[in-house]
Amino acid sequence: MQDNVLSRRQFAALAFSAGATFAASPSWAREELTSSEGGAAKWRISGLRSRDWRDHFPSLKNDAILAVIDDRALHYWGEDGFYRIYPTSVPLSDEMTRRGRTEVVFKRPAPDWRPTPSMIERNPDLPRYVGPGPENPLGIRALNLSWQYYLIHGTNDIRKIGRQSSSGCIGLYNEHITEVFDRAKVGTQVVLI
Repeated sequence: MQDNVLSRRQFAALAFSAGATFAASPSWAREELTSSEGGAAKWRISGLRSRDWRDHFPSLKNDAILAVIDDRALHYWGEDGFYRIYPTSVPLSDEMTRRGRTEVVFKRPAPDWRPTPSMIERNPDLPRYVGPGPENPLGIRALNLSWQYYLIHGTNDIRKIGRQSSSGCIGLYNEHITEVFDRAKVGTQVVLI
């Protein structure tokens, strides 16, 4: 057998691996394409899509944050021309999702955590307080929004990013929330769609 020829077993393993990779990719990383001939729908694995701030904000005064729930992405635009896209965790359901305009009202560099009343109602066994540290679900930084109980924060559980896993907040990798936290100001405009 030649070196560049696959056996049936190697081919099957390769095909299974490619299928598993596609199936495991989060929905925000897949884009459905339809054939121009009207054939079956196809999927393409893709990265996060950039957006234009003008579609969502009148200006970039004090910077701007757009969280797109369906894309599981956070877009950050700075007055200085900075632009970055970050993968996020998003609320578990539409019932827990708030959409609209808000702003950053408080920055917490080492946040402590308390469950909201609705979280306790869903799970009475939750601890009533977790201080800063590796067990804290808010990670290493948090931005409080003008809506009570809604935050943009880090996470110490990286498996949550790219998934519907929060009780309403937008979660980022700790290294990403650090960058967002360092740039954001009290008054930074935020839109969740």
